[in-house]
Amino acid sequence: MTERRVRVGGVEIWSEAVGDPEGAPLLLIMGANASGLVWPEAFVKMLAAGGHRVIRYDHRDTGTSTRRAFAARPYSVEDLARDAVGVLDGHGVEAAHVVGMSMGGTVGQVLALDHRERLRTLTVMMTAALGVDFVGNMQRAMAGLPSLDGLPTPRREVLEALGGRAQGVRDREAELDRRVAEWRVLSGEVLPFDAEAFRAMEERVMDHAGTLDPAMTHLLAEPVALARGAELGGITTPTLVIQGMADPLNPPPHGRYLAGKIPGSRCVEVPGMGHALIAAVQRTVAEAILARTQA
Repeated sequence: MTERRVRVGGVEIWSEAVGDPEGAPLLLIMGANASGLVWPEAFVKMLAAGGHRVIRYDHRDTGTSTRRAFAARPYSVEDLARDAVGVLDGHGVEAAHVVGMSMGGTVGQVLALDHRERLRTLTVMMTAALGVDFVGNMQRAMAGLPSLDGLPTPRREVLEALGGRAQGVRDREAELDRRVAEWRVLSGEVLPFDAEAFRAMEERVMDHAGTLDPAMTHLLAEPVALARGAELGGITTPTLVIQGMADPLNPPPHGRYLAGKIPGSRCVEVPGMGHALIAAVQRTVAEAILARTQA
């Protein structure tokens, strides 16, 4: 395991590489407001055991990467994609297999459009297609309105759980309780939820970040990329889309819709999976990714 801090413009990004240094590089891009440590350790090891040098990192404004007042230094989804490229540069990687979860899947789509030479394959999971107004759909869901694009909106209860985030946290145990409750809702209602596993993960995230305050800025990022849905047909990177069939944030058929926009892509639907990599689905998801990267 190798930790490395990478400078991208005026931002310093924490990153970590796991597995055979000579293995095929695989970059993990986590979702909005989430540290790279949210990737489950067992899942990372599964990918590394598949012959990969697995690289994960903290987005700006998460973990130990640079945190700045968003209003003073705003950024876009394309900037987050450039951060990912900077991580590859920092690890001396010319091209990698890229796996993005949730917002990380949005970043992955932008990478496939703007930095296609840096990708060997692309896997996105629990994510919506570029061109889908995710933030607008969140607002419509809270108002009890359907989406304008005909795709399902996020479930209201998960948005209410996410809305419980606040700054200036002083009570560690209460904040851990809140985070575990958030993950419980995100995980869906089908498969067993291991509260202790998620609590332990969030304890590691807190200790790593050195703060009890949750990250909250990524939904403010300029969503220019979301207007680029028409460009998805130009993606040439071999692409896999993974859809959790119990995902309350991006419910089916978001995965099939995205796969239908990218030529030659395939959608794998995982029964019972929500918007989290709970233990029950990790092996299934890892095997789907490895089947794509080893093809």
